[in-house]
Amino acid sequence: MGKLNVQKLIETLKYLESKQRELKRQDKNDTRSLESMIKYLKKDMMEQHNLSDHHQLIKQEIKDTEAFIENVKNIIKINS
Repeated sequence: MGKLNVQKLIETLKYLESKQRELKRQDKNDTRSLESMIKYLKKDMMEQHNLSDHHQLIKQEIKDTEAFIENVKNIIKINS
């Protein structure tokens, strides 16, 4: 298992969280572009950091951004 770049993961996570908050604030406006950005970000984080090496179920939970964020926080905690 490769060493996790925790610092980079933390930065990306912060960005993802801000986009998620933005999405919640959007309410019923057109959120498709934000949603696809969030989807891309999660996929990118998975690949960049091999997150499934660190968390068995993260792939199944990737659709749920809140759960994904919590999982990433746990991965960061374990690897810090």
